[in-house]
Amino acid sequence: MAAPSWGVLRPRVRGSLLCLVLKPFCTAAAAAASKPLDAQQLAEKLRAQKQEQKAKKEPELKNPVQRRVHELVRFTQQLQRVHPNVLAKALSRGIVHQDKDLVVINKPYGLPVHGGPGVKLCISDVLPILAKVLHGHKAEPLHLCHRLDKETTGVMVLARDKEVAHQVQELFRTRQVVKKYWTITVRIPVPSAGVVDIPIVEKEVQGQKHHKMTLSPSYRMDNGKMVKVRANRSAQVAVTEYQVLSSTVSSALLELHPITGVKHQLRVHLSFGLDCPILGDHKYSDWNKLAPQKLSAGTLRKLGLPQAKARHLPLHLHARQLILPALGSRKEELNLVCSLPRYFVRSVSRLGLKLPSQDPDELQS
Repeated sequence: MAAPSWGVLRPRVRGSLLCLVLKPFCTAAAAAASKPLDAQQLAEKLRAQKQEQKAKKEPELKNPVQRRVHELVRFTQQLQRVHPNVLAKALSRGIVHQDKDLVVINKPYGLPVHGGPGVKLCISDVLPILAKVLHGHKAEPLHLCHRLDKETTGVMVLARDKEVAHQVQELFRTRQVVKKYWTITVRIPVPSAGVVDIPIVEKEVQGQKHHKMTLSPSYRMDNGKMVKVRANRSAQVAVTEYQVLSSTVSSALLELHPITGVKHQLRVHLSFGLDCPILGDHKYSDWNKLAPQKLSAGTLRKLGLPQAKARHLPLHLHARQLILPALGSRKEELNLVCSLPRYFVRSVSRLGLKLPSQDPDELQS
């Protein structure tokens, strides 16, 4: 006698109708599977699937160099490649301060402020979305008050209306805003504190097809004598105060106070004025070429990288603090401080430098 067949569809014809009769096939698991998931269960299921996919995409790296490179890439994730809504939400999580006039964000690494050739997404593109995320669907777009370079992180001020934006822009233009940056340099400046007052001009690199900012000093040495040279009409006045906060044999943590706001001023003054380029500055570490920054064997060992992987080092320049004077109904100055990005804190630790701040969030990053 043949065993009964369970769970098999058998056609049965009655007149012109074809009926499908399903033999008994029901288990507790099947009943549970057919039961609709509530919102919490669905969210947990999706989260588990996402983590499983992420684990498949990110295999465990056994090579320490590969792990270090992966860490740097992860910490400096390019937010240009995400959806504008995702970027707006990421920026909203980095709010430093907001009131009825201003919104202050902690600008991430690798994100341009304005659009341009090759730029897929920038901060100005998502200001209308960010305003809606923060203040509801009827909110007017936010407005830029100043700019930071793509590779620079830190304090960035946005205004809730055009009039306030113009007022803040005027404060920056008239140098009423106190700006302080933190940076890690290759080598240590001598003396440990001072002022770099050397004009800056943009020039084409000889034999190359690109331009860089460079120094345009008012004096030069001629047979051991200081000789004044004719000023370049295109040169801009550039003044930077600096102070060493911590140092080792081959690197230093500096606080910078730019008095002026010339393009790439801090990078040029440190690299060409003090011979202490910023860690991860692959553009200004060498005037004659664009190439990964050359680092000493000791520095590479501390950073856990070979020279061939130095190109993965991000620029270690962070807009640490802005002090805005009284504005409108606000009668007191506004002191804005941004925490350091994770890759910056890791580099400080690896290089044996010490942070003057005892902010627990930074020390645990």
